[in-house]
Amino acid sequence: MSSTTEPAPPGSHIGRAAPFFAGIWLFFLLEPLTEAWDHRDELRGMLGILTTLVFALVYLALWLGARDGREMRGRPGLSRALVYLGALMILGVAMVALIGPIGAACSPFIAVGAIMVLPLRQAAPVVGALVVADLVLFHVTDAGSPAGLLFGLLAASVAVLGVRTVVSRNYELLRAQEENARLAVDHERSRFARDLHDILGHSLTVITVKAELAGRLLQDDSPAATDRARAEVADLERLSRDALADVRRAVTGYRDVTLPGELSRARMVLEAAGIDAVLPGSVDDVPTDARELFAWTVREGVTNVVRHSGARTCEVRLSATGAEVRDDGAGDGPAADGPGSGLLGLRERAAAIGATVETRRLSPGFSLQVVLA
Repeated sequence: MSSTTEPAPPGSHIGRAAPFFAGIWLFFLLEPLTEAWDHRDELRGMLGILTTLVFALVYLALWLGARDGREMRGRPGLSRALVYLGALMILGVAMVALIGPIGAACSPFIAVGAIMVLPLRQAAPVVGALVVADLVLFHVTDAGSPAGLLFGLLAASVAVLGVRTVVSRNYELLRAQEENARLAVDHERSRFARDLHDILGHSLTVITVKAELAGRLLQDDSPAATDRARAEVADLERLSRDALADVRRAVTGYRDVTLPGELSRARMVLEAAGIDAVLPGSVDDVPTDARELFAWTVREGVTNVVRHSGARTCEVRLSATGAEVRDDGAGDGPAADGPGSGLLGLRERAAAIGATVETRRLSPGFSLQVVLA
């Protein structure tokens, strides 16, 4: 993308509700908090209450940090992830030390935090270590069965892993859609630039040639030359209006290029340039679906003849399988210095219907040919 701003991840409305979503699950810390409250007259009870509340705040802070979805995609900064997990683990150990085995209710929250902020290959060992730690704790303290705690730990881990996977895939899908949209815009810009080049390149070439001819005629004081100069100036005005209309059609996305129209223009511009034109008298043999391509071929070929060839004669040949523009000039066509924008655009149009563009030097002259497959 041309813009460097990262798109908002899918489900960002869920991210805005993250504190509320996380706060619901803090219900499971009520049991250790109640246990600590029962010993509030003792130092360990007060510290247990404080530790549990701080643990809940740190866990909420982790969800707040995940509101933009980056942690859910497993790509936060390593130092930030370690701060979150390190704080939760230290507070969790303190809860167990102050409250007893019931403080292990914090372990599912630590597992969820690990899955949120670490890649799976790093989060899995953390979850495994929490399972082992809970088993050892309940065995050593003979506090009963840890089955419920372990089930909650594993269920929460799997659930958050699923959420993170869905968010990550949706985010990547959004990025792919935005990239496709950007490529479509770039393609349309290229198409428009190509069409504008073809339209204005031809029109301005004709206008330039006629302006030069009118300038030479004005140097002759004879009535015939003056009348011809007036006619050329009138043609200049008409051509300018036609060019403006072509540009307007291109801007609105319409193409109005016809093969008979281009042959008529070719005769006019070649005559103005002092080049004899040999043009077909009919386009009946040309397939309907190839006429627009052949029209662009005539336009590009005649424009190049006027610009580059220095020719005396230009011939346009049309058939059911191809179109060719050839001249008897010096042979310095556009291929001499590499393909120009006009030829590149013509090749793109030809490729769209399976045709090919061929350029070759003649002795003397130059040939531009489009051949249908």
